[in-house]
Amino acid sequence: MRERLPVYLKRPIIDTDKTRTVRKILKTKCLNTVCENARCPNKNECYTKNTATFLIMGNNCTRNCRYCNISCAKPGPLDLNEPVHVAEAVKALGLKYAVITSVTRDDLPLGGAEHFANCIYEIRKISPDTKIEILTPDFKGDKEALDIIIEAKPEVFNHNIETVKELFKTARPQGNYDCSLQVLKYVKQHSNILTKSGLMVGLGETMGQIESTLNDLHNIGCDIVTIGQYIQPSKQHLSVAKYYTLEEFETLKMLANNAEILHYQIGPLVRSSYRAAELF
Repeated sequence: MRERLPVYLKRPIIDTDKTRTVRKILKTKCLNTVCENARCPNKNECYTKNTATFLIMGNNCTRNCRYCNISCAKPGPLDLNEPVHVAEAVKALGLKYAVITSVTRDDLPLGGAEHFANCIYEIRKISPDTKIEILTPDFKGDKEALDIIIEAKPEVFNHNIETVKELFKTARPQGNYDCSLQVLKYVKQHSNILTKSGLMVGLGETMGQIESTLNDLHNIGCDIVTIGQYIQPSKQHLSVAKYYTLEEFETLKMLANNAEILHYQIGPLVRSSYRAAELF
C-alpha cells in the first residue's frame, strides 16, 4: 500500500496576476521551465516572486533517470535563438538572479556546453548585474565542456549528485556517482565559481549513506548543498521508500554541519534551485 503524502508536502494552487505574467512571458519567448516539466511543488511560490528556472535545449532528455518527470525521447534540433530569448525573459521578469538548467543532451557535441555559455553571454549583454546559476548535466566528465562553462563565468555551477552511491545505478542508470563528483571537483579546482549540489531523500538510502555523500561533497570542496524529499511524479517512476519526518530533516541538517558543509538548504520541499538567490 502506498504511503500517503504528508500534509507538509502539499502546496496550494496559486493563480495571481504575477503567476499569469510569468507564464505569459515564458510562452511568448517559447521557453521551457523545469518548474513545469518536472512538476516542481514550489512552482507557484516561485512564480509569485517573478522567478523561474529556465530549461534549455528542449524538453526531451537523452537519459532515462527513474525519478524524473522529463520525457526520455529523441531530442529535436537546438533552437539557436534560445539564448537570446532566455536573456530577454530574464530582463522582462526583472531577475536579479537567474537559474538555467537543461535536459541531458548526449547527442550534442560536448553535451551542449556551448549553448549554456551562450545563454550566460546573452544575459550579460542586457542584464549585466544579474547573477547567474547554472544547473548542468555531467557532460560525461568532458573537461573541454567544463572549460567552456568556466570561461563563461557563471556565479554558481550546480550539478546534482541526486542520490547516494549505493542507489545511483538504480536511480540514474546512465550516470556515474564518481563522475559527478569529479565534475564538481574540476570546476572548483579550475575557477573561483561557487559549486553546488543537491540530493533527494526517500529512495531507500540510510542516514549513514547520506552522511558519506555529504562527506564526499565536502572533500571535493562543494560550497552549497540542498536536500529535499523525493516525490514520485507518476506510477511509472521509482516509488517513495520513505517520507522523512520534519524531525529527520533536522537530523539531516546536523549531518551537514558535521560534514562541515558551510551553506545548505534542507527541508521537505527543497529543490536544487529553490530560493537559490537567498542561498547565494
